[in-house]
Amino acid sequence: MDRLRAINGILSVTVLLCLVVGWTEPFSPELNDLIYHKLFYLLIGVSFVIQSKLMDKKNMQYMMYAAAALCIIGAYLPIDSQYSYIKTIGLFGGVILSVINRPKQ
Repeated sequence: MDRLRAINGILSVTVLLCLVVGWTEPFSPELNDLIYHKLFYLLIGVSFVIQSKLMDKKNMQYMMYAAAALCIIGAYLPIDSQYSYIKTIGLFGGVILSVINRPKQ
């Protein structure tokens, strides 16, 4: 469990770096788009897969897997595809599931 949490923490920092690259655009436009529109969603999807393994309820795990799949599949779609919105749905779904699943203090 601790190892999965550590890996997920490293992924989270990498995702934040992808956001910074997308906002500041320090590289060529092609590389910025690759990092911000592809790698970002791919890493988020992998993070959701790891988070699903940390969830207690099976139905929450399956929903998190679905959110991860939407992010990963959406990352491989062209940016101008009519279905590129699925990665955003996966992102919002995974974030909502993460918040709902937090342990109560």
